[in-house]
Formats: sequence, structure tokens, C-alpha cells
Amino acid sequence: MTTHDGRDRYGRYLEDFTVGDVYKHWPGRTITESDDTLFSLLTMNQHPLHIDAAYAEQSQFKQRVAAGPLVYSVVLGMSVSDVSGKAIANLETESLQHTAPVFHGDTLYAESKVLDVKPSSSRPDRGVVTVETRGLNQRGEAVVTFRRKVMVPRRPQKA
Repeated sequence: MTTHDGRDRYGRYLEDFTVGDVYKHWPGRTITESDDTLFSLLTMNQHPLHIDAAYAEQSQFKQRVAAGPLVYSVVLGMSVSDVSGKAIANLETESLQHTAPVFHGDTLYAESKVLDVKPSSSRPDRGVVTVETRGLNQRGEAVVTFRRKVMVPRRPQKA
């Protein structure tokens, strides 16, 4: 008898990635004031644009802006089940660009495009996948884009 508990279906093996594939991650995530305040204070980011509504009203945005690392973290987390759910290691974030502000009440969505898939030359049981992930707001506007490399296992060979 074989038992399956879901771990075998979470994430992808190297052979499951094809250059050019796009994964639309689901579900989206609405950023709340509580999310932003807690994240800012937990990470000791005391910039008043994130934690002081009166200060933020005087800024170009006229309201508080969600902390950039929060936006990145949420979008990265949204991609885990599709990109790095089986990861051996997250190797590198090659680039990170914040292209538009995120405000309290905005809903983030994400998608990742496979840019490269390389079997390891020294370890035949694994390889490296490079993806570009975009975070989009509820209007479809890109708010963050980053590229990363993830080491994932190859599909186990059946005996």
C-alpha cells in the first residue's frame, strides 16, 4: 500500500519546467494596513511613509505606502508552490525592481516565467531553474519584478 500526503504533489521537479512556460500563481493577496504596520515594525523599518499616516499624507502619494520588502515577500511566497516547492536551495535573486507603489487595500497577483533550466554538471540528481516573477496589482499594473535561481531535484528514477 502506498500513502500520499500531498508532499509529492507540492512544487515541481526539474523535468517539469520548460523554458517559456508561465505560471499564474493563485490566489491573490490583499495587503492590509495591519500587514504593513506589523511587517514594518517587525523588521525595524521605521520609515514614516510606512507607519505614520499624517506624515504620509504630506508625501507625493498622499497615503501610506506598503513597505517594498513586504511586497517582495508576499509575491515571492505566492510563487513557492509553483516554482520552489521542492527546492533544495534558493541560490540567488539576480534583480529586484519595484515599479509602482502598493497601498493598503491593493490586491497582489503574481506570475512567473521560466527563463532557463539547467541540469547540474556535478550532481546528476538536481538542476537549476531561473525564473522571472512579476507582482501585479488588481489593475494588472506591475508593481515588482525579480529574477531568481532555484536548485530543484530531478524526478527520482523508479527502480
